[in-house]
Amino acid sequence: MMDRRALLIGAGAVTLLGGVARAARSAAFRPGEVWNDNNGVAINAHGGGLLRHAGRWWWYGEHKTAGKAGNTALVGVHAYSSTDLVNWRDEGIALPVSDDPDSPIARGCILERPKVVYNPRTRTFVMWFHLELKGQGYAAAQAGVAIARRPQGPFRFLRAGRVNPGIWPANATAEDKAPDTTLARDFAGGQMARDMTVFVDGDTAWQVYASEENATLQIARLAPDWTAHDGYYVRALPDGGNEAPALFKAKGRYYMFASGLTGWRPNPGRVYVADRVTGPWRSLGNPVRGSEEDRKTTFHSQSTFVVPLPPERSGGEPRFIFMADRWRPDNAIDGRYVWLPVEWDGETPVLRWRDRWTLADGWNAR
Repeated sequence: MMDRRALLIGAGAVTLLGGVARAARSAAFRPGEVWNDNNGVAINAHGGGLLRHAGRWWWYGEHKTAGKAGNTALVGVHAYSSTDLVNWRDEGIALPVSDDPDSPIARGCILERPKVVYNPRTRTFVMWFHLELKGQGYAAAQAGVAIARRPQGPFRFLRAGRVNPGIWPANATAEDKAPDTTLARDFAGGQMARDMTVFVDGDTAWQVYASEENATLQIARLAPDWTAHDGYYVRALPDGGNEAPALFKAKGRYYMFASGLTGWRPNPGRVYVADRVTGPWRSLGNPVRGSEEDRKTTFHSQSTFVVPLPPERSGGEPRFIFMADRWRPDNAIDGRYVWLPVEWDGETPVLRWRDRWTLADGWNAR
């Protein structure tokens, strides 16, 4: 296991003098700034997602290290917990990478965008993530899964691989199945799965991921225990070039934030709407309201998750928090978090910049 002091190296790490420094409790979100945990150490949970369980929020994300090497998984998936979404307690490494060089999650692999859901039928926490095998760049394009009995883990790695080998999407056309398509190329071995999320709708869970060389999103239903795919999936927004999907349900419809394909560089955000999880999805344009620079870069960030909150008052509308990352690929540990309230312009979810905001005023202040 890497020495604890090594995990503190990089921007945002706090110098510890005379013992562990305790972070002062905060009541506000400060997008783009360094967020410290209960130990005064910068929160290290990139490309993450949140889970609400037994009265606490759980935040899971990629643990980054200093420099460009930090873009690979040298530690694993970090977990934090909170009662108020602002002050976070370090819960340790929920899924460590493996020291076995033959493991799919060997130290030095690429393990991105972990998302955890709780299956009440099996009383199991299930983590899905995008996995690239060590030394293969982004060629593997696999979906990995791990399970745990406690939200903080430790999670046990089950398997990784391409999605739904030997199965066509339910909405695939004869043209989609033509031999010269990426869909057909990957039919036997399974579909590519890169940037991804998991969305629970009632008692059904869906994995949404960038596929077909990132040209098309695919939406695949998970089996009842949520640790495998059940063989049903669809193509969504074909040839739209979307990644970083983040779904939520509001006003009786399904919404999805996403981004274009510009690597680590930010680009104009996108938002889509559908009457069903499986689509068809329709574009609502750029959700960002603000300066030209804000709109061009989505506040210099990329979407990762949408947090659903209960209504502010009985009979009111649910509230949502947009989660995004500011990537710093030259010094991965210095990535920052951008959380903003999801507002509405008619039926379109929109995002406005806030230097500082709280759950009490986030949906009212301008």
